[in-house]
Amino acid sequence: MKFIKHIGKHADRRVAIIYRVVPDEHHMCLVAYPDTLPTTFHDAVMQVIESDPGQQAKQLSDALFRNLLPDGRPILETLHREGMIKKVPTNQIVVTPNAQSHVRLDELNKILDGIEAGDEAAENMKKLDEGAGLVSPNREEPARKINEDHSQDDKVNDVFDPADLSDKGLANQRAAQAAKLASEAKMLIAESQRLQEEAWDLNPELKPAPEEKKAPVKKKVVRKKAVKKKVAKKKAVKKPAKVDTPTESTSAPAE
Repeated sequence: MKFIKHIGKHADRRVAIIYRVVPDEHHMCLVAYPDTLPTTFHDAVMQVIESDPGQQAKQLSDALFRNLLPDGRPILETLHREGMIKKVPTNQIVVTPNAQSHVRLDELNKILDGIEAGDEAAENMKKLDEGAGLVSPNREEPARKINEDHSQDDKVNDVFDPADLSDKGLANQRAAQAAKLASEAKMLIAESQRLQEEAWDLNPELKPAPEEKKAPVKKKVVRKKAVKKKVAKKKAVKKPAKVDTPTESTSAPAE
C-alpha cells in the first residue's frame, strides 16, 4: 500500500493536514476537508498532496503556498480567504498514511519533534567534536558551504508561516509571487528567443520572410484658401432685384 503524507481523519471525515502545529498553540493544527471542497479546489489540493514536492514537503502548507488553482489564484491564500481552513485539536486527528497504519497527530508530533531534537543534538555534538580536534574542521568544508548556501536559497521564499495570514502578510506574499513570476516570464521569453534563433540557424527556411513595407497612402489635402474663395464667390452672387411691371388701368371709354 502506498504511503501518503498529510492525510488523516477527523471523526469520519477525511482531512488534509495543512499545518500539523499552530504557532504558540502546539495542541492545535490547521486542516481542510477535501471531500467537502468544490471540485476545482479538491482536485488542486489532492494533486499537490500526491505530487513529489507535496510528499517531500515538511508541511503541506509549504507545497500549497507554491501552487496555484486553475484560475491562477494561490491555493493556500484562497483556502484561507474562503474560510476552508479549520483549526482542530491535534488529539482529534488520526493520521492515516495508508489503510493499515494510523496514529494520533499529537503523538506523531511528539515523535517528529524528538527526531528533530535528536538531529539538532547530533549537529551540536559534531561541532563540539570539530572544536576538540577530533574531526578536521576544514575537511569538505567548501563543498558543505556551497550545498548549504543553495539549500538556504531554495528555502527562503518557499516556507510559509501560518501565523502571517493578515491582509498585509497576504499582500506581501502576492507581491513576492508576482515578482517571481515576472522574473520567470522574462527568462522564458529570452530562452524562447534563443531557441528560435538556433532553429533558424539550423534551418533558414523556417525564418519568416521580411514583410514588405507598404507605401504610405497620401491623404487628400484640402487647401483652405481655395475653400475661402469658393465661399466668397457664393456670397458675391446676388439674386436679381424684382422689377415691378406697370399694370394697365382700365378706364371707361368717353362717351
